[in-house]
Amino acid sequence: MRFTDQPPSYQHLRALAEDQGVDDMRENATLLCGWGRVIMAHSFSDPEEIARQLLRERPGKRDIAMYVSDPHLVLAAAPQTLFLDPSDTYRLDLAPDIAGEPVDGLSIGRVSTEAQAAAVNELYLKRDMVPTDPEHIWTTRDSEELVYLVAVEDSSETVVGTVMGINHRALFNDPSAGSSLWCLSVDPQASRPGIGELLVRALASFFQQRGCDYMDLSVLHNNEGAKLLYKKLGFRQVHTFAVKNKNAYNENLFLGPELEENLNPYAKIIVDEARARGITVDVLDAEEGYFRLSRGGKRIDCRESLSDLTSAVAMSRCQDKLVTHRWLAKADLRTPSYRVAGRTDANVAFLEKHGSIVVKPAVGEQGNGITVGVSSASELEAALAQAQKFHDRVLLESFHPGQDLRVVVIGYEVVAAAVRKPPEVVGDGAASITELIEKLSRRRSVSSDGESSIPIDNDTLACLAEQSLDLDSVPAEGERVRVRKTANFHTGGTIHDVTQQLHPAIWAAAEKAARHLDIPVVGLDFIVESLDSPDYVIIEANERVGLANHEPQPTAERFVDLLFPMSARAGGKTREDNNA
Repeated sequence: MRFTDQPPSYQHLRALAEDQGVDDMRENATLLCGWGRVIMAHSFSDPEEIARQLLRERPGKRDIAMYVSDPHLVLAAAPQTLFLDPSDTYRLDLAPDIAGEPVDGLSIGRVSTEAQAAAVNELYLKRDMVPTDPEHIWTTRDSEELVYLVAVEDSSETVVGTVMGINHRALFNDPSAGSSLWCLSVDPQASRPGIGELLVRALASFFQQRGCDYMDLSVLHNNEGAKLLYKKLGFRQVHTFAVKNKNAYNENLFLGPELEENLNPYAKIIVDEARARGITVDVLDAEEGYFRLSRGGKRIDCRESLSDLTSAVAMSRCQDKLVTHRWLAKADLRTPSYRVAGRTDANVAFLEKHGSIVVKPAVGEQGNGITVGVSSASELEAALAQAQKFHDRVLLESFHPGQDLRVVVIGYEVVAAAVRKPPEVVGDGAASITELIEKLSRRRSVSSDGESSIPIDNDTLACLAEQSLDLDSVPAEGERVRVRKTANFHTGGTIHDVTQQLHPAIWAAAEKAARHLDIPVVGLDFIVESLDSPDYVIIEANERVGLANHEPQPTAERFVDLLFPMSARAGGKTREDNNA
């Protein structure tokens, strides 16, 4: 039986080293990975020393002892502090042909710029992974022991995926010639399929070229989707164990789920933050996102980010877009020109005055019934019919080209800002636009827990027609096609954090709008010419803003700070931080 089929242990490594005449295998090997240390437990002869290493974990980090052959002995050394990680280990034998075929428009290689190092950490945060230090990634970019690969879209130079790996041979002269994969992360908004598989293959090829015989990875025992991918690539299970510390990052692994209710992402992000602070959570209506938070003698009911702190009057000012425009105009804040749809001649006159308009229901959410860029009487008639499906009163607004910007204000202070972009598909030279939309929509739905998908409706047809395309068109390989005019997340739009780039004038306008509307938590929708311009119009105010759409900004933290100030964590973001 080959060594690589055996569960790794110190005794096996020593026996193999003797057979090979290797006399310089390093013992007690650990490696700092930015987010914590990987402890190669099969290089330790003493289980208690493995426990001692884990107990040296630094605050805010997560150490992992991998390849633990005697977990009961490690746990016995610190039973109140350590726990057995409920993950499985999978192994891939490395072969020269593992890399697979390159993909046009996508490059995979080692981190080559400081911006790419920072982007790796952004991807970790988007996936709720333990954050790392971009400086550590940058300073170790040429390391033989630690490797970071990134997948970069050639057209935009955007990092859409990353994977980190460890070369065991370089780390401690591993006689079994092993390597391991860690921290695979793909942007949940990436348009291309299969990026994760490409990164896994690229890392495997990287290690194979450096003399490694196999590559291991650890995957949570119930992550069936990931297991199917790894098995497809040829991984097989290896029976070994990992041990971790009982820290905040690992709570869900050693405590188990507290609630059986299946909350949507917008409620869950708040509930998770509250639980982490010891605030009691009672789910009142999981399907609609209602829950109650209690701490000491204080109790607050919420529906996602809408809480008892928002009055019914303030909520009504935001729900009705016509009222919102009136109130913001009174505060000398810029809004589009607008009118309530009425007689046909008056509607057409408004259209002719502005050339291009937006038609939307006066009351509505999630982008329902909105048509952007209406420029003819026939388009106006269709847009009115669409909007009236969602509310009997319809608003006409002047169209303003530019970037769609969402600014989140909590406690009358800006916490997050993100540019929202309409969905687009990438052609493969074979599939029709309908097929590409359906594939992308399925991926969006999976990555957002069903919150985002791309409808095929009048907005889709109009958007394609402007590009001289229709649903049956077949885009060339690598060709990007925008499939909607609106950038709403629920209809497939993507969200890109720009908090640190927000212009001071926009920052100030957002806080002024929240105060004038007298609403403590609000998402304000701006149209801006560019991020470095002070010019804007405010088109909507959302009283129940989706906080889960703005990671890595601390939206949930600031929300719970507002509700329970005595539980607040240090490190809130201010306007001064943004302009520093």
